[in-house]
Amino acid sequence: MRLSIFLVLFLLQVSSAWGLSPEQWFQEGNRFSAEGRFEEAVGAYEKSIAGNALSPVAHYNLGVAYKNLGRLGNATTSLEKSVELEPVNMEARVTLGNVYNLQERWVDAIGQLNIVVHRKKNDAEAHGNLGWSYYNYNQGPPFKKLVVLNLSRAVQLFKEQNQFPAAEATQKFLDEALNKFGSR
Repeated sequence: MRLSIFLVLFLLQVSSAWGLSPEQWFQEGNRFSAEGRFEEAVGAYEKSIAGNALSPVAHYNLGVAYKNLGRLGNATTSLEKSVELEPVNMEARVTLGNVYNLQERWVDAIGQLNIVVHRKKNDAEAHGNLGWSYYNYNQGPPFKKLVVLNLSRAVQLFKEQNQFPAAEATQKFLDEALNKFGSR
């Protein structure tokens, strides 16, 4: 009897010392993110990654949590790892491109977002953000046609997808670009 009690207590201590599995930490991170508790989400995703460093979705979600906290350097590192682990994940590439835009890393943003618009032609967000990247690129001649092409496509897609506020905001930016480039 004493041995049974000792064994049960020992197993309880061991299981609590081990904590949650990587999948359980990942689920906790998702719960925290859904609740807007991004600091806790970061901690949970980091614990998930410590147990399974090859999970692209854990790196992706960690990057999004960092982005929501405004920690763009950390977001970039996590999202780059996600793309490295799963290069075909276009959602990770769009998010990474968006973070690059926020960091004003126009060339890097163009690189990621170009891949997306060529593989996922109906991604309005990618077209809009690619147009923004080209608009802000200043390391050579302006890419006027690519700005207008991508912003126009984004407006069209947003409308087709009934995302009218996004279409309206993108249209305003397109009008600004057309005025800047003298195309009006």
